[in-house]
Amino acid sequence: MGRNFENRKNAIFKTAGQKSKLYSRYGKQLYVVAKNGVPNPDANPALRSLIEKAKRDQVPAHVIDKALEKARGTGGEDFVPARYEGFGPGGSMVIVDCLTDNNQRTISEVRNCFTKTGSKLGATGSVALWFDQLAILSFQGDNEDEVLEAMLNADVNVNEIERKDGFVTIFAPPEEFYKAKTALLQAFPKIELEVQEITFLPQTTKTLSPEDLAVFQKFMTMLNDCDDVQDVYHNAEMPA
Repeated sequence: MGRNFENRKNAIFKTAGQKSKLYSRYGKQLYVVAKNGVPNPDANPALRSLIEKAKRDQVPAHVIDKALEKARGTGGEDFVPARYEGFGPGGSMVIVDCLTDNNQRTISEVRNCFTKTGSKLGATGSVALWFDQLAILSFQGDNEDEVLEAMLNADVNVNEIERKDGFVTIFAPPEEFYKAKTALLQAFPKIELEVQEITFLPQTTKTLSPEDLAVFQKFMTMLNDCDDVQDVYHNAEMPA
């Protein structure tokens, strides 16, 4: 029983640690979005969207409420966004988005992740030009023509509408995200959005050798363990 119990205990602690990390990440993001706009989701579309995403990821209400209360107060932390770009194992390309109140600490932690996995930080813009920043809205359906008509009627600029594997997906410029989402939900109020985010998509992907893939996965784990890291985008093909 000892070995099985230890395995279960380690799994429980690992899950608890992952949840704590997730809650901390959302708490910081919610605070920044609320502080930079207004801490009222009804008047702040970015905040409203982030709260919806947090709830889908099962972030407790008290974590959300605490972040909003903090944003309503005076003073508080002065978090600023920081983006780092570079080249990971096997020639992969990586973009790391952070929120930080101490740039020296953050760059030191991110650089450590690159250095210890044989990766290399690049100059600003050296990697981002190989990615497209897009707003993505996706839901189950097969009515892409009707979706396109709804976007046109709402004067939403879209890059592409794709139907694949039982899903309809809208790709649009980042600045069209809230306009596209509003138009979509007004036209099809019963749909449930499986994906609703602004993200970076690589223009090409990179296949890694088994050895490079193992190092790359270690690299991703190290980055995600950094408290200031919020999102990591890359072009490596990962196993299903």
